Amino acid sequence: MKLAVYNISGEDTGRKVELSKDIFGVEPNDHAIYLDVKQFLANQRQGTHKSKERGEIAGSTRKIKKQKGTGTARAGSIKSPIFRGGGRVFGPRPRNYSFKLNKKLKQLARKSILTYKLQDKQIKVYEDFNLEVPSTKKLIEINDKLKLNDRRSLLIVADTNKNVYLSSRNLKNVDVIKVSELTTYKIANASNVFVSEKSVEVLNAMFN
Repeated sequence: MKLAVYNISGEDTGRKVELSKDIFGVEPNDHAIYLDVKQFLANQRQGTHKSKERGEIAGSTRKIKKQKGTGTARAGSIKSPIFRGGGRVFGPRPRNYSFKLNKKLKQLARKSILTYKLQDKQIKVYEDFNLEVPSTKKLIEINDKLKLNDRRSLLIVADTNKNVYLSSRNLKNVDVIKVSELTTYKIANASNVFVSEKSVEVLNAMFN
């Protein structure tokens, strides 16, 4: 399958690139996509939540009232969870939310989401470009011509493109990412996926 290559002015260059059926034409696996996105989101969690239990509360251990004769329940410490300012019962503790997935499953997930995006005509190929200096204004002009500003878009570049990356940091609807750092979540979260010409070659080499 072939896709037309567009320049940064949004015009068809007349060239076409071949997209591998092994990447953009697989049988999509929804469960693989779910697991990969779940892992990505789980890995973003810090897991530093913590509340103090009764053994960690600073306070007196003096018995606050006599055992019998008060007509109320027994109470042995002001740090008990039943009192205001006491410890919390079964409170959150620091933990690691990350989990592992097989490499082949993660590859299948990325291929599946790329296939879905191609089927929905949400993938376009643009010719490689660079900015001499970081310029958000210049990138906004390019985005307008490529019709990226109105919807959440993902720009996939082959190599580290520092000026393009710095120019995109203030744009909430545009993400710039290296093809080697591509994730299922990033692709799924974008309404439009723009892939540079060189990135197509890197994708083919990376998955094959």
